[in-house]
Amino acid sequence: MKKYKCILLALLLFTKVEAQEAVGISPWGPNDEIGTLNMMTEASKLQILSRIASGKSYDLSVEYFVGMPSFHALGDPPYQYWLTHTPNGTIVDNPNGKGEAMNRKVSYTGDAISMYTHMGTHIDALNHFGLNGKIWNGYSPEEHLGDKGWKKTGAETIPIIIARGVLIDIRSAKGERLLPNYRITAEDIKEALEKQHLALQPGDVVLIRTGQAQYYQQASEYLDNYPGISLDAVKWLVEDQQIMLLGADNLSLEAFPPERADNWVPVHTYLLAEKGMMFIEQMNLEPLAEDRVFEFAFIASSLKLRGASGAPMRPIALPVNKLK
Repeated sequence: MKKYKCILLALLLFTKVEAQEAVGISPWGPNDEIGTLNMMTEASKLQILSRIASGKSYDLSVEYFVGMPSFHALGDPPYQYWLTHTPNGTIVDNPNGKGEAMNRKVSYTGDAISMYTHMGTHIDALNHFGLNGKIWNGYSPEEHLGDKGWKKTGAETIPIIIARGVLIDIRSAKGERLLPNYRITAEDIKEALEKQHLALQPGDVVLIRTGQAQYYQQASEYLDNYPGISLDAVKWLVEDQQIMLLGADNLSLEAFPPERADNWVPVHTYLLAEKGMMFIEQMNLEPLAEDRVFEFAFIASSLKLRGASGAPMRPIALPVNKLK
């Protein structure tokens, strides 16, 4: 009987924990659409920009190409590229009406793309995932989602991001490739920071290197049981360290299968719906890791796609002087 009472108590505790998820209401007011990015101020941006040490820069984005890794397994479209005009084609078609001589002289190439907004290096907007029918700050689709996208928290609301950036190199701290589906813990992050002789500060942009970007050119390997951050690690970063933004080099930040039985993307909903924190996925953090640049000025801007749940982003890192 005692055994069954223990099992029942465990089930009750599990149910209680599982039931705690709820959409967060913004401390920045009823009209807030950018969540923790409100932590940025002119003073905080100027402070990190004033510490830039040189003209060296690091591009933290990946390339877009046909066959690139994507979420097509969920039914989303892959990246597509096609030519709309070619030098020889314009000679044959004469689309500008200028004739063969002009089109032989002036070569004309044009192209177009089609893609899912969550491909390549991109930022997830706060409307990407919600809980119980609502998104961050209590916005509901019944009131705020039209046929042409969300009227609240769309990608067009995301400001230019300028902040202190910190690379947490889990791959190097572990000394070997992370195991398939490895879930990065808070202890892993603390260990890496200690090895890097670095401490986090409120308002930081934290970038997690799993090493997965090394395989980005081979979609099957990049997508194969990739490691990701755990819920407890994210909670430590958000609640204890008060970071502003999170990023990683894998497909979807967290690892699978999910940690919770009742939520297939618990890290996504915790960050976006509960805490109002956006995050960046599919980054290229290899150059920073190779040069052991762990602290930098982080500057990024995304495409202003009205109403969209995410947008391509090209972040850069500029090394800074160490504080005395």
